[in-house]
Amino acid sequence: MFASATLSPLLSVPHYPNPKPNHSSKLSFTRRHLLFLSTSSLSVPSPLSSSAIPQPPPPPDTTVTDRVYMDFSICPTSFRPEADDCRDSLPLGRLVIGLYGHLVPLTVSNFKAMCTGSSGSSYKNTLVQKIFPGQFFVAGRQGRRDKGEVRPPLDLARNTETVDSRAFALRHSKAGVVSLCLSENDDDDEIKLNPDYRNVEFLITTGPGPCPQLDNRNIVFGSVLEDSSCHNDPLPALPPFELSWRHHSPLVTGLVIDKHTLAWLDVVTAIASIPTYKPAERIRQLNDLAEFLGDDRAPIARATWNKPLKTVYISDCGELKVTKPSLSPSLP
Repeated sequence: MFASATLSPLLSVPHYPNPKPNHSSKLSFTRRHLLFLSTSSLSVPSPLSSSAIPQPPPPPDTTVTDRVYMDFSICPTSFRPEADDCRDSLPLGRLVIGLYGHLVPLTVSNFKAMCTGSSGSSYKNTLVQKIFPGQFFVAGRQGRRDKGEVRPPLDLARNTETVDSRAFALRHSKAGVVSLCLSENDDDDEIKLNPDYRNVEFLITTGPGPCPQLDNRNIVFGSVLEDSSCHNDPLPALPPFELSWRHHSPLVTGLVIDKHTLAWLDVVTAIASIPTYKPAERIRQLNDLAEFLGDDRAPIARATWNKPLKTVYISDCGELKVTKPSLSPSLP
C-alpha cells in the first residue's frame, strides 16, 4: 500500500482540457496562401504566351523606288572631260540601277541628283577610278574636273544615314550591288575638310563571289537590274591590248563573234576585266617602309595602285521613271 501510494504521483498523468480549434488563424493562413499563389501566377508568364517569344526584326525594305542609268565607255585617245570630248570612244554598254528609296532615302536622293545633274555636279564624263579584280570597282571620286573627277556638289542634303546603323543592314552578297563608299573613299583631303563636303563616291561589286570585307562599312542603296552590252552592236577594230582582256577573262559571259568585235558581254564583267596597275612586291615593301618612317609620299604612291590602264568613264547618266515601285526577286 505504501508502494502504491508512493508510485501513484509518478504514474499519474495530469489532465489538461483540449484547446478549442482556432478557426480564425487557420482561415487567415489560407487566405494569405491563396493571395501569394495568385500574385505569383500573374507575375510568371506562361510558356505559351506569344509576348514571351522574341520576335525577329523585319527584313530590310528593298523596294525599288527609283531607277537610274549609267553608260560606260572606253576612251582610247586623249580624254578631255571638261570639253565633253573623247575621240573614237568605245561604248561598253548601259547599266540600269534600282534604288532602295524606302531603306535609305537620303543616300538614294543624293545619288539620283548626281545622275541627273540637279546637284550642281554630275557623274557624267567622270572616270572609273579603281578596279579591284574579282571584287568591285570605284567611281565618283571628288577632285579636279580636268582630271576626270567629280566636281564637289553644292546642292546636296547632308547625309545623316552614314551614322545610322540601320543603313548598313544589307550585305555585298553578289555581283551588281551598289553602295556608297565610306571605308573605300579616297576623296582629296582638302575637299573632305570643307564643312559643306558631301560624299558621292560609290562602288559596284563585280563578283563572282561576295565581298564581306565591305559589309557594315559601306551603305548598300541599290542593285544593278539590267545591263545592255553595247546594244548588241559590233565595235570597231580593237588594238591587241584590248583583245587580251576581252577574250581571255574567265568571267566573260556570252558569245564573242570574232576577234575584233564584242557582243553579249556583261558590262560589269567588262569593266572588271580591264587590266590595272599592280606594283611589284618589292615596291609594296618599300612603300610600307616609307609609311612606317612617316614619308608623306607613301599614300600618294598608293593612290595609283589598282587604277585601270585604260580610260574607263561614265559617258552618260540620268533617271528612268518608275511607274510603280516593285520588289525584284533578284535583289540582295
